[in-house]
Amino acid sequence: MMLRVPQFRIAEAARLLGVSDDTVRRWVDSGTLPVDVDPSNRKVIDGARLAEFARSQAHAVPDPSTVGRSARNRFVGLVTEIVSDRVMSQVEMQCGPHRVVSLMSTEAVKDLGLEPGSLAVAVVKSTHVVVETPGRGS
Repeated sequence: MMLRVPQFRIAEAARLLGVSDDTVRRWVDSGTLPVDVDPSNRKVIDGARLAEFARSQAHAVPDPSTVGRSARNRFVGLVTEIVSDRVMSQVEMQCGPHRVVSLMSTEAVKDLGLEPGSLAVAVVKSTHVVVETPGRGS
C-alpha cells in the first residue's frame, strides 16, 4: 500500500510557516515554492516540498556561547517570565516562534542572573521525544 503525501492549501501552508497567505502566494508566483492543482482545481503544496522549503527558510539565531557540546537542540531566546518559590522556579523563554518552559532550582536562576529580558539558550538533550500527528476523522 502506497502512502499518499499530504497536500496543503495556501492558507494552511501560511499558518505552518508563520507567514501571511500573500507571502505564500508571492513565493508561488515567483516559482520559489512549487504548487500543484488538486481535483477541485485549487492550488496545493506537496507536504514533502513544503517541509523542504520550511527547512531552507529557517534561520537559527546565533548561539552566543562558545563551549563544546553534545546537545544539538539549542534554542536562543529571551526570558519572558520567571515564577519562583523558595526552592524551584519556572522559567519561560521565547525562542523565535517557540515558547520554551524550564523548571530549575531557584538557586540556579539566581546563579545565572536570569530575569525577564535576559538572553539565554535553552538546551534540550533527550532520548525521549514524543511525535504526534493531527487526529484523523472516522
